[in-house]
Amino acid sequence: MRFHFQQAVRAFILLAFSVLLFKLHFTGEITKFINPKYEGLSQSASVLFLILFMIQTTRIWTIRANNQHHHCHHDAHDHNCSHDHGETPFTTKKLIAYLVIVFPLVTGFLLPAKVLDASIADKKGGLAVLSEQQADQKQVDEGGPNTDQQEDPVINEDLVDLSRIKDNAYTNEEYEQLIQQLEQSSTIDMNDTVFSTYYEEMHMDLDKFKGREITLKGFVYKEEGLEQNQLVLARFLITHCVADAGIIGFISELPEATLLEENTWIEAKGVLDTTSYNGAKFPIIKITNWKEIDEPKEPYLYPITVKIL
Repeated sequence: MRFHFQQAVRAFILLAFSVLLFKLHFTGEITKFINPKYEGLSQSASVLFLILFMIQTTRIWTIRANNQHHHCHHDAHDHNCSHDHGETPFTTKKLIAYLVIVFPLVTGFLLPAKVLDASIADKKGGLAVLSEQQADQKQVDEGGPNTDQQEDPVINEDLVDLSRIKDNAYTNEEYEQLIQQLEQSSTIDMNDTVFSTYYEEMHMDLDKFKGREITLKGFVYKEEGLEQNQLVLARFLITHCVADAGIIGFISELPEATLLEENTWIEAKGVLDTTSYNGAKFPIIKITNWKEIDEPKEPYLYPITVKIL
């Protein structure tokens, strides 16, 4: 029997990737890296890695043929050999390739999953990014379809049952009903399921929602240029994975703002108004009641998917 070291390393890497994915799903930490709607795809990948590992194990050991069946002819003009001389040399180039592949495994097993926080929000541009999002949305609205026919919407007596909505997937009718609820509710509850949808809808016409009571939770993010009694209640929105995470949130006003440290999670209730920051119009929450809370089990937000039926 002949042992092939490089084949064994490849088998170990495949097994490690499979175990890592299984571990992330078992602990529930997979949602700190990807949108939950891709969990099925991630689980399939872990099974595929396991299958490839089992196939790879057949290449680790090979039967060495008897010497009498080995006939090699080497001369100056011809090289004809009927047996395997062994694995290709383990070069520096191969070593670098293996290190690149192994690096995410080492970090995945040894380092705890870190939730994105205020420091990441600052690196991503903070409120400047929100200003750009508003400008882009304004251009879309100005060039968008006429929505006059949607005035005075009539909402169904039965509210949308959010508890039965799986994977943030709505039909067109359910989505329209959700927007109607926002437009007609005196109190806006920014729960995790509807947060990103309500946030986008509210920014289309900030004045429409002035004076309404709003409840939400988020982490404290502070940025230069805000008043001493102001901070941002922020969340990270993940479309596909943490690589595309973007910050969304509300400028909030409360007397104790200077006492709250960044990354502190709070649940707040207040009244919506508008303010100007760096030349852009923003919603602002004048907080009337708040309390400090633990970081949620699911700290990220995910956009709603509308099913076209």
